[in-house]
Amino acid sequence: MPTVLITGATAGIGEASVRAFAAAGWHVVATGRRKERLDALAADMGADRVHTLAFDIRDEAARDEALASLPAPFGEIDLLINNAGLALGLEPAQQASLSNWTTMIDTNITALVSITHKLLPQLVARKGAIINLSSVAANYPYPGGNAYGATKAFVRQFSLNLRSDLIGTGVRVCSIEPGMVETEFSLVRTGSQEASDKIYTGVNPMTAEDIAKAMLWVAEQPPHLNINAIELMPVNQAWSPFLVHREG
Repeated sequence: MPTVLITGATAGIGEASVRAFAAAGWHVVATGRRKERLDALAADMGADRVHTLAFDIRDEAARDEALASLPAPFGEIDLLINNAGLALGLEPAQQASLSNWTTMIDTNITALVSITHKLLPQLVARKGAIINLSSVAANYPYPGGNAYGATKAFVRQFSLNLRSDLIGTGVRVCSIEPGMVETEFSLVRTGSQEASDKIYTGVNPMTAEDIAKAMLWVAEQPPHLNINAIELMPVNQAWSPFLVHREG
């Protein structure tokens, strides 16, 4: 039975992925900051199937201590899902908070590459796989996307370059790039339930379960097949014309 480690497992896509992989017969290591949510998730899915680790993904010492505590059969990781991440603020760059920018960079980039680097020797030894959660924001800029879109572009490019470096090892790498998914994501970004609800009104957005199913499908492809990237959008989301500012 393979083992997957999923970061950011306390809500949204991360939580849905824990449930999807556990239901499909995987051992799941679920990580996140909110211990009470992790405990509830393990109780719901079964401690024999889901093992939880509560730590801040940005804290390398806490991460290493937690990983060192993993019992059998959860200690041998076959798949890393780098799901933990966030967006903060929708202001234009000239009005944005530098603190928001650095928090997104620390979480979406630095912590992601750090845990990937930590687990790579094990993943290479086990001919495992990595699924990184990027975003359509990696490919399509939009007003207010500034640092967030840049972090997700990094995740996409990091995934592609991992593929290049890992050629011949048997390790598979995929970048998952969703559009609008209704989760706590927009609540965290806007700080308002009303503002978050307004984003999704009438859109019929994707769900966390939709993305979790896509990840499970990628993970369960035969070992000779690599899905480089998947871009997903709800039917009611597409591209806009170029922005144009007219003077006078």
